Amino acid sequence: HTISGTDADPGLIYLTMADLFQKIDDRRADENIDIFVTFLEIYNEEIRDLLAEPGSAAPRGGLQIREDKTVKVMGLVELHPTSAEQIKEIVLLGNTRRTQSPTHANETSSRSHAVLQVHVTKSPRTASTTEERSMATLSIIDLAGSERAAATSNMGQRMVEGANINKSLLALGNCINALCESGGATRHVPYRNSKLTRLLKFSLGGNCKTVMIVCIAPASNH
Repeated sequence: HTISGTDADPGLIYLTMADLFQKIDDRRADENIDIFVTFLEIYNEEIRDLLAEPGSAAPRGGLQIREDKTVKVMGLVELHPTSAEQIKEIVLLGNTRRTQSPTHANETSSRSHAVLQVHVTKSPRTASTTEERSMATLSIIDLAGSERAAATSNMGQRMVEGANINKSLLALGNCINALCESGGATRHVPYRNSKLTRLLKFSLGGNCKTVMIVCIAPASNH
């Protein structure tokens, strides 16, 4: 609800994109601005492309992360939307392909983490071919909630999924703790313990701002 919302009640993604495209329109006279979008899920420590059409040549699952100056998932479908409405349609489409299963605690439980990335490149309209471009990435991540097997009554495949969800969330917490406790000193941050933390390496410890929205149930069994 918070991240994607519904068609009638859009969430953070649509509201953020509407703001972004308004700013682009305001600067169109002075700057060239390009946007492309990727949307993936991390399910049982496997990266799957939510925008790859079923039956197409593009691989949907088992995608690999490559790390250079940035972190990139190889083989992702890249779409070039021109409005916030188009991004909303992309998200709604991707969400229909996300892995969801009912559990005792949540009948539409997400079994994966979804990562939408919006890559923006801008340059002055008067720029020469050698002029540097400014680049930025907005990552909007819908994390699956941590689970207690006793509360969800999970068994079999659901329990395996829950264990992998908890493993990646624990890895995320360990990275955040290491970054907070270092006090400016160089300290090992265990980004490689999970696909999620590898993907978010520069979002957590790089030149960026990070906002986390948490839904916490106050009941004792959670």
